[in-house]
Amino acid sequence: MKIFIATLLLFFSAPSVFAAQMATFGKYQVHYNAMSTAYLAPSVARNYRIDRSKSRLLLTISVLRHDHPGVAQAVPAAVEANAANMSDQLQTIDMREIKEGTAIYYIGVGRVTPPDTLTFHVTVTPKGEKTAHTVKFKHQFYE
Repeated sequence: MKIFIATLLLFFSAPSVFAAQMATFGKYQVHYNAMSTAYLAPSVARNYRIDRSKSRLLLTISVLRHDHPGVAQAVPAAVEANAANMSDQLQTIDMREIKEGTAIYYIGVGRVTPPDTLTFHVTVTPKGEKTAHTVKFKHQFYE
């Protein structure tokens, strides 16, 4: 669904709390973002069966491989994620794969009680690789 890609690109490029983040592991880049599902357009939320709410979060992950300078290709990966709030309550976030043309994304929905800061641990193993890469980041959620 092209509308989802457009929404992700909007959030990944916005210079605010929606700014995308990235980690590099050799020839792989892992792009990650978390946001309140309340910010999703109603049509996007409906298309992807996501409840819009300030108490729900959306985690997005994409994995790109750079085989040649300046050329990135989306690759499938095993993605596992969890998040801990400031009280160290841990939740597992089930990730699902979305393929749209040559784009591959992983999305997962979790819970949050704003205001809170969640610490995310995401483990990514690109298909065909034995090495897992871990990304850890924090995101603040506001009321």
